[in-house]
Amino acid sequence: MASYKLNRRAVAHARKLIDARQVVLDSDWGETAPTADDENAFLKSHSWDEYALWHLGLTDGASDETKARYAFVFGDLRRVHRTALIACVYRAAEWRHKAIELAAHRLLQHLDKTTG
Repeated sequence: MASYKLNRRAVAHARKLIDARQVVLDSDWGETAPTADDENAFLKSHSWDEYALWHLGLTDGASDETKARYAFVFGDLRRVHRTALIACVYRAAEWRHKAIELAAHRLLQHLDKTTG
């Protein structure tokens, strides 16, 4: 199983987006999550640093500027999705990645408090 470290810059980015209400409160994350084609299109007009801001996890041992480096996406590369944060909490808890689980949980609580 891969191991991850928390991407603190992504956590800050998510909080900023939540504070700006750049969120989707109700979506089917399985249908809305970015596809490989969506990610490739994003990378054509954005940097790897910008891509990294959408992922709560950084894969240990994976090379920078590869998709394998980034995990636990929390939005559609434009807005934070509440259901994506729920998926991050669940998946991180399932795989015992505690720092990511707790960060995603805190972001979910912040989103819910901010949006009422």
